[in-house]
Amino acid sequence: MRRLWAAIALITTALGSGCQPQVTVCPAIAMAPVVSLTIAAEYAPTVKTVHLKACQDGKCRETDLELLEGSVSVPQSCGPEPEGACSAVSSPDGTRYGFLNMGTLTASLINAEVTGSNANGRPMPLRTLDFTPKSAKPWGEQCPTVITASLLLDANGLRQA
Repeated sequence: MRRLWAAIALITTALGSGCQPQVTVCPAIAMAPVVSLTIAAEYAPTVKTVHLKACQDGKCRETDLELLEGSVSVPQSCGPEPEGACSAVSSPDGTRYGFLNMGTLTASLINAEVTGSNANGRPMPLRTLDFTPKSAKPWGEQCPTVITASLLLDANGLRQA
């Protein structure tokens, strides 16, 4: 009789755990629908203003970008093990960056145009690029797709980052 109850317990445990729906937790993080533009560190000192125009799915948006100082994280010391916390500080890296809000960002082709002025106030050459935003599932197939549209401007021109 003890074997019968052991067998029933084993079967119900196996069936019970196998029939439970798997709970998948996706982060509640929404990516901003923006086209980001980074100006390379070696080119940034020569740029005074940047105007970005981007068209996608028949809709165009454009603005003079507010250029912010770029930075990198520099690791600092860690506390004693095993629960020691580590820290980092932000350090300027010479780049500058800005964003153009698209309202909605899809995975379809974007036509981008960059104009502006150089440090002497003269017009920069028109730079254009047709590119497809990047799509990724960083939290797994069960979570929503993340779409990013990032550009890099340097002395050689405009390219997808």
